[in-house]
Amino acid sequence: MWKLQTGFKSWVSMDMKLKMMYSFLSSDLNNIEQALEETVQAESPLLHQASLHLLQAGGKRIRPVFVLLAGKFGNYDIQMIKDVAVSLELIHMASLVHDDVIDDAELRRGKPTIKAKWDNRIAMYTGDYIFARALELMTNIEKPYAHQILANTLVELCIGEIEQIKDKYNFEQNVRDYFRRIKRKTAILIAVSCQLGAIAADVDEKVHKKLFQFGYYVGMSYQIIDDVLDFTGTEKELGKPAGDDLLQGNITLPVLFAMEDAKIRQKIMKVHENTERAEIEQIISLIKDSDAIEKSLRVSDNYLNKALAILNELPQNRAKKTLRDIAKFIGKRKF
Repeated sequence: MWKLQTGFKSWVSMDMKLKMMYSFLSSDLNNIEQALEETVQAESPLLHQASLHLLQAGGKRIRPVFVLLAGKFGNYDIQMIKDVAVSLELIHMASLVHDDVIDDAELRRGKPTIKAKWDNRIAMYTGDYIFARALELMTNIEKPYAHQILANTLVELCIGEIEQIKDKYNFEQNVRDYFRRIKRKTAILIAVSCQLGAIAADVDEKVHKKLFQFGYYVGMSYQIIDDVLDFTGTEKELGKPAGDDLLQGNITLPVLFAMEDAKIRQKIMKVHENTERAEIEQIISLIKDSDAIEKSLRVSDNYLNKALAILNELPQNRAKKTLRDIAKFIGKRKF
């Protein structure tokens, strides 16, 4: 079992390491980046400015990368696959805008959120606009099955949003509730990125369903690591205050494991939106000193190992090796 290490490594440094793994896709990813910028253009200057603000905040573009790599298992046509990649990244971006409103978040990746720079109303309309543009772009994919999968995914994402709101400061929820929520909030969109990239490339059904499973397991591992880093990272490393998820009432796996200790549970259950920073810092220390971090990492590792096992069942090619490298990287992130 690996342990998280301290010491500053910026998101930029992490992104560079990740990008080296799929550098052979750089030309196609540049194409996608340009398409993203073109797609968020709007007649309304304010809507365009807000959308561009979100886009220029950056991101790992993991979902488009998975779309492209999955497409490498079939008839790879960048013009066809590009629309899927851009659409799924836009859906992810829109969900972040809505999340920031729900969580009243001021920062994302160290920069002001749309709701902070403008207001909640502008943020909600911007998120809705980006969602609409994503769906419009997907109409270029003349595969009814792909649209059915995407529609089901959007339903799950919305349910995940509602569940997160419902479960805020609900300290009685259990691990099963948490897994169900992160499946809908994170894992399913990564899974569908893999599956739809393959479907756009006419990949055999057995293979694209395996790619869905791979993406699901990677997505679960990815989110658990994110939730761990919320306690083990610094504000400079995270681009937001450590422990911010807990302060916003989002009960994550490290918190659920930490609450198995009655004394820690007692302190955590007193958290509310106006809890003093000093108290949050004390709870962070208690969680880090408990076995909650280690237990969470073991669960993440289990999901990661399942993802790698699925890869063994896929045809051998360069994309398969890259998927393995990426899965290991994002499943073992540390500062």
